[in-house]
Amino acid sequence: MTIHPRPLLIAALLALPLAAAQTTKPGLWEMTNKIGGNAKMDAAMAQMQQQMASMSPAQRKQMQDMLARQGMSMPGAAPGGGMSMKVCITPEMAARSDAPPVAEGDCRHEVVSRSAQAMKIRFTCAKPPSSGEGTVSFQGDTGYTTVMDVTTQVDGKPEKMRVEGQGRWVAASCGNVKPLGK
Repeated sequence: MTIHPRPLLIAALLALPLAAAQTTKPGLWEMTNKIGGNAKMDAAMAQMQQQMASMSPAQRKQMQDMLARQGMSMPGAAPGGGMSMKVCITPEMAARSDAPPVAEGDCRHEVVSRSAQAMKIRFTCAKPPSSGEGTVSFQGDTGYTTVMDVTTQVDGKPEKMRVEGQGRWVAASCGNVKPLGK
């Protein structure tokens, strides 16, 4: 049984908007992203959810455990059918307003404009090849929402999608969730 990894990778790539808040509270954050606006991606997500639904309880637990070790939940498990990911923001990252490094993303981002309430960013990633731009709207130092328009490569052809997300501070302690890149 093959689960298409692209939605998981795109969700991981979009952890970067947390970064640029003018103040970010250190600790454990939960980020939820819902991918839409692309018929092929919607079909791939539906197929992945269908494959997971048809797994035996033991297979599903194995998949949930594997994703949980990476701070993620199964697609469709997050509110609104999205993908959820937990990220640890260290006090040093919060002080620098750093983006969490994204595993396997090889991404670069640029802040186009910033105010106390919102920020516009652009990004490019090598794995998977993708680029995009969007807006991050802050709710103080404990939350944000995002709307990102993303172009990625699927079988050598550009695919466009919209990713809507939100992040919320969960706890001061990261527990067993390690900062990305460590």
